Order: sequence, then C-alpha cells, then structure tokens
Amino acid sequence: MEGDLESLNSSSEKRYFPESLDSSDADEEGIVACEDLEVNPFDGLPYSSRYYKLLKEREDLPIWKEKYSFMENLLQNQIVIISGDAKCGKSSQVPQWCAEYCLSVRYEHGGVVCTQAHKQAAVQLALRVADEMDVNIGHEVGYVIPFENCSTSETILRYCTDDMLQREMMSSPFLGSYGVIILDDTQERSMATDVLLGLLKGVLLARPELKLVINSSPHLVSKLSSYYGNVPLIEVKNKHPVEVVYLSGAQKEHFQSVLHLIFEIHQSGEKGDIVVFLACEQDIEKAYEIVCQEGSNLNPNLGELVVVPLYPKEKCALFRPSDETEKRCQVYQRRVVLTASSAESLIWSNAVKFVIDVGVERRKVYNPRIRANSLVMQPISQSQAEARKQILGPSSSGKLFCLYSEEFASKDMRPLKPAEMQEANLTSMVLFMKRIDIVGLGHCDFLNRPAPNCFSHLPRGAEEAALTCWKSFLHPEGDHFTLINIYKAYQDMALNSTSEHCVEKWCHDYFLNCCALRMADVIRAELLEIIKRIELPCTEPAFGSKENALNIKKALLSGYFMQIARDVDGSGNYLMLTHKQVAQLHPLSSYSITKKMPEWVLFHKFSISENNYIRITSEISPELFMQMAPQYYFSNLPPSESKDILQQVMHHLSPISTMKNEQKMCETCPETTEQRCTIQ
Repeated sequence: MEGDLESLNSSSEKRYFPESLDSSDADEEGIVACEDLEVNPFDGLPYSSRYYKLLKEREDLPIWKEKYSFMENLLQNQIVIISGDAKCGKSSQVPQWCAEYCLSVRYEHGGVVCTQAHKQAAVQLALRVADEMDVNIGHEVGYVIPFENCSTSETILRYCTDDMLQREMMSSPFLGSYGVIILDDTQERSMATDVLLGLLKGVLLARPELKLVINSSPHLVSKLSSYYGNVPLIEVKNKHPVEVVYLSGAQKEHFQSVLHLIFEIHQSGEKGDIVVFLACEQDIEKAYEIVCQEGSNLNPNLGELVVVPLYPKEKCALFRPSDETEKRCQVYQRRVVLTASSAESLIWSNAVKFVIDVGVERRKVYNPRIRANSLVMQPISQSQAEARKQILGPSSSGKLFCLYSEEFASKDMRPLKPAEMQEANLTSMVLFMKRIDIVGLGHCDFLNRPAPNCFSHLPRGAEEAALTCWKSFLHPEGDHFTLINIYKAYQDMALNSTSEHCVEKWCHDYFLNCCALRMADVIRAELLEIIKRIELPCTEPAFGSKENALNIKKALLSGYFMQIARDVDGSGNYLMLTHKQVAQLHPLSSYSITKKMPEWVLFHKFSISENNYIRITSEISPELFMQMAPQYYFSNLPPSESKDILQQVMHHLSPISTMKNEQKMCETCPETTEQRCTIQ
C-alpha cells in the first residue's frame, strides 16, 4: 500500500497533491494552459477555473500546512487525532485528503464518511467540498441526513449526521463500505458520537485496514488520547488576537443587557455583523421581536438592522451572507444573528465583528425515574466559550463581549461541555445496542458513562473549602441520610428566600449542584402526586427520629438487598456479598470523613477505577438485613464468612419474631399501611 502511494505521488504529484501547483506566479494564460493539462482524478474531467480560485483560498487555511504530516500519519497509523479550533479548515480539508488517500489505494477498502453533529453542517459542508473538488454534488460527493439521501453507492466522500452512521451499523456492523471514517465535532459530545467512539474501538480491531480520523477542539484532546492510547496527534495552530470585554461584578438580567448592547454597537457606527448567543430558543424569539420593532425606529443613516434568528436544532441554512445580495443593496445592512448553544459551528461568515455571549444555557436533562425532561439553566463550558471567540476569525478588529466576569469563567465553567449521554434519555441507545447484539451498557467502553450527582463540579484548589461546607450536612447514620440533610436544607432555603437567585447563590457557596437538587424536588413532587392519586396515606416527614431512620433503612434494604458489603479485616476493605470484589469507601463518604468504618454497609454505586470505590453508603445491621432480604436471595448467596455470620444471626432470631415479621408483610391495617407508605 505504501509503495502504491509513493509511486502515485512521484508519477503524478500535481494530480493528487494539487497544492504543488504554484498558481501565484502564473498569469491567466498559464492557468488556462494548466487547466488543459490537469485532469480531475475523481471524475476524469479537466479542472475548471473555479477550482484554482478555490484552491488559493484553501491554501490560506491554517490546516493546509499540516497536509503532508497528516497524509504520512494516515498512511502509517490506524487512528489519527486532529486538534484545531473553529475555522481552521479541518472539517472541509481533512475529508478531501482522506478521499485522495482512498483514491491512491484504488478504493480497495471503500470510500470516506465524515460525521457531523448537525444536519445543516453536513449539507453545507458537502456542497462546499463538492465545489472545491470540482465534482457534482450527489455523485462523487454527497450527504445523508434524516429523511434525505443525496448520494449513491458510488459516492466517494459522504457527509452524514452521526446518528445516521450509527443507524447504518444496524445493517452493516463493521461499516465495510468505508476505508476511512472521520468523526467531526466530537467536542459537541452528542450521544451518537460517543456511541460511535466506543463501538469503533471493536470495529478497528476486526478491520485492521480501516482508518479512523477524529477531529476535535483542543480541550478534548487529552481525554481522547488517553481513551485511544498512544495515537498520532496533529495540532493546528489558529490563535489570533481577539479583544475580550468581560463584565465587572455580578450579572442578574442577561436579556436586557443583550438588547442594550446590540443597539449601542449599532449606534456607534462601527461596521460589522453581530452574533448573539442567548440562553435558549425562547430568548431568541423574544429578542427577535424586540430588535425588529426597535430597529425600525433607529436612525436610517446608520444602516438597516437585519435580524436573523438561527435555531441550532432546526434544519435552517447556515449564517453565511451572499456577496451578491450585498452588492444589490445600496444601503448598508448590519446583520444581527440571534442563536443559542450548539450553533458555534453553524456560523461561517467573515463579516462577523462582534460576538455577545451570555455565558449560560438552558439544557434539557432527562430524569429516568419520572420519565420526563427537565429544563435547567447552567453555565456553558470553557470550550464553548473559546469556540464563540473563534467565530470572529483572523480579524483583529473583532470584539467579544462576555456578559459574565473572568472569575465566573474560571471557577463556574467546566472545561468541557457535558456529554449528552449523561443527561439524555438512553432508551433509543439501549434499543440500538440490543439491535446490534450488545448485551448491555457495561459491554461498551464509553468516553463518559451516565451518572447524576448533587455535588457540583469542584474548581481547582477548592477541595478543602468544599469539604468544610459539606461537613455541616454529615449524618452519623450514613451517606443516604446526609443526602436527606442536604435536600432538607435546600428546601428550607427555597421556602425562606425571596428569589431564585438567592437559592442558586446558596448552592454555589456550599458547592452543591442546584440543578440536581431541583430535579430531586421534581421527583418528590411526582411521587407525592402518584401517592395522592392512588389514595395512599402520607404524613409529614419525621426528620431526626429513630423510627424515621429505621424506616428509611428498611426501604433501602427492600430495594438494594443485593448491594451489601462487609468490612472483612477492620481496615476498610469491603467485600461485596454478590460480586465477591473488594472495594474501599469513597473519600467523600461521610464515614471516610469521620474516620468511622462500619462493619456492614449498604451501597448505592460501585465504580472500578485506579481504586475500587463503593459510593453513597449507609450502615446496616445483619439482623435488619436478614429481616428484609428475601429468603431465596440468601439461599443463593455464594459460601463465605459473611454468609456464615448471617446464618448465625438467622438462628438467633426467635421463631416468634420471625412469625411477626412474616405477618407484617401481609397485614393491611391502616396503621401499618400508613407507616410503610410514608413519603419523606
């Protein structure tokens, strides 16, 4: 394969690597002469004059300098990671180079597919690349998005959404039609992209000839490198000076500040389009109405204010104004693009000189317990903030207005955007994995696994301060009761505070996740509604009473009797009864903080990492365990010292108490029912 590529490069270098054509020194006649000689290897037709015009534009892209380095790494390695910011050209140029590679090996292993997180980007990139390659869209270059297929079986380079490639794996698990797979926009952390990252690990082992190229922003590179091991990394330098203006002090009302800033920029007379990143689509609609209404009353000498709403999740054209439209307009037009998160890669205009960023977003988070989505407001990530800065392009005259402080950016923003897999409904993904004969989620290695948590992401250096705050919530009975203390404190704060802002500040000060606590409130309200609907009795919570603690432990044991562990040596090495694995208490467990090591614990989670940890643990007694665990479960426990101890406990339980326990399970008197069904 290597010999074939070298021979092709030496015999027809201009054909396969057209950047060697020094068109800058040639006149128009020379270009015409070259056109007559140069033949497009993808369709066998002579190159048009537009090809050479676009070629000069391509050569100015930051990624162009890395072409030969990329081709060499692609030839010698199965996986290549490319790190680059927005507008470096990786989404349009890398797929073309991969098509040249597949051509050099005569499509022996298939063509090229490039995934996108957004269907608008897949369509626009296919149109752009077909133009640059001087071929017809739908033939040599095509695209596949939901409900639209603009490609054929002979298509060499295909752009598609990540979920469409995932769907293709149902009929072709090893993706045999492709010799190179490009995962673009991996920093978007869509569920389909994360699933593909995991599944392709196995596909690459089964198909050693398959190549995988991963395009990502610099923030995700270290995570991807550790995920795939020692693979080549190509870094594209695209840093350019951008004037960033941060807000000083706390900001309460982002929306009014955005409107004020739009009109202030327009009245200043500085030319250039404006892109505004708002929190949600509802804010886009409100801002559109107000700016359109107020814009008509502005001084016409300043030019026309054209408002463009851009909804990232709808099939709309990318923001890329036409030069012909600008020539026809005699009056200066300033475009104001109103958009929200995930639209960073959808803006391709070099006319943007101003970006306004509110720094927060409203995200849809799925709760599996109530089978419903919740809308939560939270800060954007540092990688998203950087992507919004890159929209300004290489122009040094651009300005980024951040409606948040530098302290907010460094302490409250996560480095990376949260993975959709940790926040979305997993039903479709589970069904997909069943369809391709993967038994469960544990059989696939994901970049991030699903996990909810009420403790917020800790900024660097704040661990000691957070631990001090959390100690005030500790409960001697264990972590489950500590969580109840946190929830009760949150409820008290919500009832006594005058505004939602005060509650969020309280959560921030105590290093608690306000979104998770809101979700707990929603879950409790839903459960309470169900209990009232089916007319079960309920009473007010009896926080602090021994009877309350006992009832909670009984409820936990009834549901989690398979998640019991015992400290086998008195030093914190807990052997799980069913797994027969040894684990330690998590460092943030209340028992780890207080240095108390109970012998028997019920745990909520078990994670395997450098240290095996059991999380959210509470002390239980073997007597209570024997009362609540079903007999069939106990009889099927593997032989162990722990089982022998439980056997002795069972023998010591009197026949009378055993009969009483059995009778309690069958009683339907009002007092017993009320006690078992108390909601807390």
